Amino acid sequence: MKLFLQILLIASSFFLIVAVLLHRGRGGGLSSLFGGGMQSSLSGSSVAEKNLDRITLLLGAVWLISIIGLGLLLKV
Repeated sequence: MKLFLQILLIASSFFLIVAVLLHRGRGGGLSSLFGGGMQSSLSGSSVAEKNLDRITLLLGAVWLISIIGLGLLLKV
């Protein structure tokens, strides 16, 4: 179980870094390279940006759960 959580933590950390770097910054960011630069006329952000937000939140939750799980395993 400990090995699984360690692998999950490393993988989620890497993908969380990538997801955060793909977000649009003040100057456009890397997300504009993958189609995130096209704005919707009705909303402030595009569908790609909203999906990237959801993926980032999911990865953050997985990262947090793996940190808490490892902390509990190491404490015992």
